[in-house]
Amino acid sequence: MTRKGATLTGFIAVLLWSLLAVLTVLTSPVPPFQLAALTFAVGAGVGLVWGAATGTLGRLRQVPVAVYAMGTFGLFGYHALYFSALRLAPPAEAGLIAYLWPLLIVLLSGLLPGETLRRGHVAGAVLGFAGAALIILGGRGVAGTGAFAGYALALLCALFWSGYSVLSRRLGGVPTVSVTVFCAATAVLAAVVHMVTENPVAPSAVGWLAIIGLGLGPVGLAFFVWDIGVKAGDIQVLGTASYAAPVLSTMVLVLAGQSPATWALAGATVLIAGGAALAARASAKGPIVTPTDV
Repeated sequence: MTRKGATLTGFIAVLLWSLLAVLTVLTSPVPPFQLAALTFAVGAGVGLVWGAATGTLGRLRQVPVAVYAMGTFGLFGYHALYFSALRLAPPAEAGLIAYLWPLLIVLLSGLLPGETLRRGHVAGAVLGFAGAALIILGGRGVAGTGAFAGYALALLCALFWSGYSVLSRRLGGVPTVSVTVFCAATAVLAAVVHMVTENPVAPSAVGWLAIIGLGLGPVGLAFFVWDIGVKAGDIQVLGTASYAAPVLSTMVLVLAGQSPATWALAGATVLIAGGAALAARASAKGPIVTPTDV
């Protein structure tokens, strides 16, 4: 595959991730860990098909156990927090806060050897957090503490994924088919936690379609195509493209009628996306860390 082709393949992940929030909302009231177990089971199925089609299933034995542990920890933790946040807080706002991870990855990457933290990175982070503050302080009249708990989980989600991503950069390249094991292990772990802490809920017909959609796309195929993009494509372009995800995600939620179009939401979108773009521009002279360098 050419460099341009790999870059375009990686961009498919950005488009798929823009559907994560709206599909998650449609699975309600399925509890978070049950949802993670079901969607990642579908994602593992996608991986088996991927491995069979590419003839790479045999390479799974070559991947170190530490890589499998890191990948499982990252996928399980991020999505458990993400699904929980969208159950407690308004989905568009929680989703935007969770999408602070591109900014945080850029900032944290400055701690790595050979990386430089520039003023543009800091300025971008400030704008991004201003957008998150606009959402949280606005409150949109949501009663109770559930929404604020959801916002906190969304912020933790962003911190979790960015920290995991920067640490995973040190693990080196592994075959894309390894994502299959990440998904399968995450599904098993989520199922165990679900049985211990949650009461099972039978999804509606729409819920089942959304669960399958999540497993096939944002929680399945997206990880595989992104892996190809960051390893063989233009990482700078993909890093910038990933900042479009929160804007696209919010637009999808509004168009689907799952979230109202408000000035606060629009302002937060502009601040977060603008801050991310500013940070990406500051990274133009050096490498940028991307969320699936495992």
